[in-house]
Amino acid sequence: MKVLNLYSSATGNTDKVARRIETAVQETGHEVKTIKADKDVDLNILAYDFVFVGSGVYSWLPGKPLMELVERLREEYARSGEIRPASPRRPGKKAVVYCTFGGGHTGANEALPAVKYMGQLFDHLGYEIIDEWYLSGEFHGKLHPLSTTGRLGNILGRPNEADLQEISQKVFGIMRV
Repeated sequence: MKVLNLYSSATGNTDKVARRIETAVQETGHEVKTIKADKDVDLNILAYDFVFVGSGVYSWLPGKPLMELVERLREEYARSGEIRPASPRRPGKKAVVYCTFGGGHTGANEALPAVKYMGQLFDHLGYEIIDEWYLSGEFHGKLHPLSTTGRLGNILGRPNEADLQEISQKVFGIMRV
């Protein structure tokens, strides 16, 4: 099975998760290509059977590099006819969408739009979205104080090793199916 591990990370939180996904997929014996999103990425999503896609959450949305890539790919796939009315499922094509977020004001609700946004490209292409993962991630820079005063409580150091172990276990389970 060909696996794509596509992500965007501005602070390193999502990078930790993406690297753990990569390692876990490799440990299950599958080929995986890990790509950090940017405007110059040349990518054919349909060449992959399984996609992990993730980003940090910024003002309720994924990081700008991933948003720009998703929009460009959506336009390309629509022009080529790969996005079809009713978005019929493509047998054997599956995806997991995830994010890291601080949730300083309204908790996990701040992350929901980002995950739904990222998932839409894959849903439109006929991939089955089999799971959504929401991982706490500490704030960096000027927002760092929200890591201890926000709605999620103390999220310093997150995603931490326990969070990453949970991701590994989820990947192991999913890749067995």
